[in-house]
Amino acid sequence: MIGIDSTQEIRRKIACHERISSTDALWLWRNAGDDLLRELATEVRSRFHAPHACSYMIMRIINYTNVCVAQCDYCAFYRLPGQDGGYVLSQEQVFHKLDELLALGGDLAAFNGGFNPYLPLDYYCTLFSAIRARYGDALEFYALTIAEFMYLADHARLDYATTAKRFRDAGVRWITGGGSEILTEDFRRRHSKFKYTVAQYFEAQAAIVAAGLKTTATMVIGFDETIEERIEHLERTRQFQDQTSGLASFLCWTFKPYFTPLGTQLGAIEITTAEYLRHLALCRIYLDNVPRIRTSVLTQNERALEGLLYGADDFDLPIEDEVTQKAGATINLQFDKILNVARQLGFEPTYRHVASAQPMLR
Repeated sequence: MIGIDSTQEIRRKIACHERISSTDALWLWRNAGDDLLRELATEVRSRFHAPHACSYMIMRIINYTNVCVAQCDYCAFYRLPGQDGGYVLSQEQVFHKLDELLALGGDLAAFNGGFNPYLPLDYYCTLFSAIRARYGDALEFYALTIAEFMYLADHARLDYATTAKRFRDAGVRWITGGGSEILTEDFRRRHSKFKYTVAQYFEAQAAIVAAGLKTTATMVIGFDETIEERIEHLERTRQFQDQTSGLASFLCWTFKPYFTPLGTQLGAIEITTAEYLRHLALCRIYLDNVPRIRTSVLTQNERALEGLLYGADDFDLPIEDEVTQKAGATINLQFDKILNVARQLGFEPTYRHVASAQPMLR
């Protein structure tokens, strides 16, 4: 009887556009079947998007350096300063990667590297100014993650507001929510003790929004986090969106454990796609103030498209990301084949230019 009553109450809340609580989310995770999660997630999705519509982008993550002092135990990509194999890309190397992206029909690049103590703020501002001057609006770029932004601000001894303005003046329009992983203090103490606290993370993101830059929310699951930690992450994200309305989208992907210190400890076992899809549905239901929920082709390959049945409405087709590829991710450049999976599931994918941050309304 308790289970039936809980289902009816949660259904009522969603039908009336009322917000579910963290207790409701925990109950859904532990008790709801896949059919119920799909039903509720699809209902929330319908507030923002037409039933059979979905969007996608072709993009490239440019890992401009692999030198990093953060020493996160879930990373197989970084090299410490002075260690063999460390690199920094030149402008010409970055331009070559951008030209390849355009040739493949893509128009979004994202920059992701690390906490490189050898690179001053001017390196980034000069690079991004050069990209904007060379390509104009022919492509868009996500300039760094929030975690990198924070490190650069501290390294330059500038506050977040001033640093955001420096990037804006360099032609930057986006700084994404990368580096969040799981936004609980316990998780960060366990796995990324040299990164910033959750409070500092949101302080920096608020400064980015206040400067007029666009941003996103991200989440990575499949470490050793608990369901309570996952829900805390969602609650903090929802609260931030209530306060700022600054999040254009939310992307969740799964930890690729191979060749990472943490993966070795955990036995390099990935969570199942079934668990990922259930979590994606919970994200869509919980984040009732974020218009776009994105599913991860990078870490789930073609099966990521099943996420469209669990509340997602958007995905990207990546052509490169060394960080996840070093940890076991694979890239498939047969874009038509992937898009046909979406069509077979009953959706019609439409290319989305990232300059448009608005949801695909009915």
